[in-house]
Amino acid sequence: MFSVKIVRKSRAVAVAGGIVALLLGLSSAPAAAQPIERVHFYDVGSEVFTDCGLTLQSDFDIMGNIGGNVRGPNGLLYFVQNFHGTVTTTNLANGLSITEFFHNVVKDLKVTDNGDGTLTIIILAAGAFKVSGPDGTLLFNDPGQVRFELVLDHGGTPTDPSDDVELSFSVVRESTGRNDLEGIEFCDVVQQFIG
Repeated sequence: MFSVKIVRKSRAVAVAGGIVALLLGLSSAPAAAQPIERVHFYDVGSEVFTDCGLTLQSDFDIMGNIGGNVRGPNGLLYFVQNFHGTVTTTNLANGLSITEFFHNVVKDLKVTDNGDGTLTIIILAAGAFKVSGPDGTLLFNDPGQVRFELVLDHGGTPTDPSDDVELSFSVVRESTGRNDLEGIEFCDVVQQFIG
């Protein structure tokens, strides 16, 4: 997982798809303008994997929450996700590690019922991301925000996300702020700093 950020920057669709999949599992919203159920998550663990020609161990500690509210005259659902944590990747051959620190918010800015069985959702993803080297020195700092457009077939139920199907996903505003990790691959960082 570079884990969290390098993969996230190069595969933003996969991350958004994971967020959408989790959100689609929430129950349908009530008709009144009130909060719907809130999901808290905490994932801590470790895994050994082979990548970049090395045997690596990833130790992760990630927590956050997802919630939603019914808003607007059409009573459409707006979701927000907040997550933060660390991921440490260690080269098991030499014991050297890099650590990623992150705090992110992903929220629906605007949900539009297109009147044709689809919803268009403008999503803001903002946060901070840092990577430190084996000696704790800051290697990369990558704060900022990006905006996406997600189009869903709402399955005839615009206020029930459980039957939604993703039709398209695109970036509508590129990343702002520093982009230290732009164009950098996980294996490049691993080989340079802990390989």
